Amino acid sequence: MPVISVPLDFNEEELYVDLRSTFGQPLFLKCEGFNFAGSIKLKAAAEMVEAAEREGALLPGSVLVESSSGNLGVALSMIAASKGYGFVCVTDPRCNLSSRRMMEALGSQVHIIAEPDTHGGWLGARIDYVRALCASDDRYVWLNQYTNPGNWKAHYRTTAPAIARQFPDLDVLFVGAGTTGTLMGCARYFWEYHRRVRVIAVDSVGSVTFGGPPGRRMIPGLGTSVRPALLDESYVDEVIQVEEADTVRACHRLARSGFLFGGSTGTVVSGATDWLARHEDRDVTAVAIAPDLGERYLDTIYQTNWLQDLYGEEILSADELTAGTRSA
Repeated sequence: MPVISVPLDFNEEELYVDLRSTFGQPLFLKCEGFNFAGSIKLKAAAEMVEAAEREGALLPGSVLVESSSGNLGVALSMIAASKGYGFVCVTDPRCNLSSRRMMEALGSQVHIIAEPDTHGGWLGARIDYVRALCASDDRYVWLNQYTNPGNWKAHYRTTAPAIARQFPDLDVLFVGAGTTGTLMGCARYFWEYHRRVRVIAVDSVGSVTFGGPPGRRMIPGLGTSVRPALLDESYVDEVIQVEEADTVRACHRLARSGFLFGGSTGTVVSGATDWLARHEDRDVTAVAIAPDLGERYLDTIYQTNWLQDLYGEEILSADELTAGTRSA
């Protein structure tokens, strides 16, 4: 029985869901949402905070500040509360209401940017505000998840080795691309692994991460409006871009099987199952990473009016949602 004194001390690392009965493809989903922050972002947050403490950047009275679409903000709120720091999360209107309420419940401040930057979009506007805040008072400490090496090192040390232990014969790994911290940490690890592993990045249509044209993105988590500084494409074997409507359909198919996952997971699962269907290799060992669970998305991707307003009446076609699901 685990007994802990601080929330960082618990994180379920060994849980996988076999998706063959739901999607008809040989895919294992690594579930990263079972910790007190509710997402994989706890790992990067802890790594970056601990490095800042070792370097003397974080002192008693410091106030953490970070740009986040939700999950990292929740993780930093939890860590700040447990360590006695203040925290300001700079986000935009796409951040889920439940994430904002969680941060505030943990004692953090949430600042919502009102308008996107002309060239950098919502992310550019958020970063500009963070820089101005830090320039106004030296108590503010910006960890900068977009350039901080602790972001990818956390997954090089933990996420990738955990997958390798469970799947020593891994052939393909699907990783969602946001800041690309998870992607780069896992890709670097498997680049050095004892056998060849194909690493496939999954991104959202409308993201500029891999050079695509910018477009509307309403589901937070994956994709960027500014190319991530951490990204090194030489470690990535292939890139898949997923339409948000397909993200929604994947989430709802998972929910019809009893698994409530978040939007990032829906994107990764949609891209991975499409790739596997095109390659038709039933002996492949494939793993995808699920960054979080679905409770924070109940007012968005699991809310019919929100979906129909953004994606049209046919977004939740019954035939598409039930194809491949379990029969009683």
